[in-house]
Amino acid sequence: MALREEQPPNIEGNPLVRLAARFIPITTRYHGQKFFAIENAKRVATPLFLAVLLVEFTDLIFALDSIPAIFGITRDPFLVYTSNVFAILGLRALYFVLAGVVARFHLLRFGLAVILVFVGVKMLIDGFYEIPVFIALAVIATILAITIVASLLIPKKS
Repeated sequence: MALREEQPPNIEGNPLVRLAARFIPITTRYHGQKFFAIENAKRVATPLFLAVLLVEFTDLIFALDSIPAIFGITRDPFLVYTSNVFAILGLRALYFVLAGVVARFHLLRFGLAVILVFVGVKMLIDGFYEIPVFIALAVIATILAITIVASLLIPKKS
């Protein structure tokens, strides 16, 4: 995440799109707001169907991804359950906000990479040493603050 530059998406190469194309004939033409249409006497999926499929699959990935993340912070079953419910409900919107912010704060991706490493290490050492929740949250907030301020002070190289 910290070392690779962002690349434009390759929709045709997406594994989910390729899997869907194996089982469902797909057209490249839109048919209004329809998910499926009839072309050449065959039922085909429209690009709108593929868009919904990708969005919903992304929601599922975000929900599954948030499970280890919350265990990196707490073991409280109520917090784990409710955080995953909120992950399912709102992480897609948060992702798009974050994607827009990453463009504005060019060093934020480095901070996010450090946070991911921190949470991973915290989870690995949890059996030996437990980092208190307030310290973990303080570390995360500090890393975010440092990278945001650094992005404002250090101009982006062209």
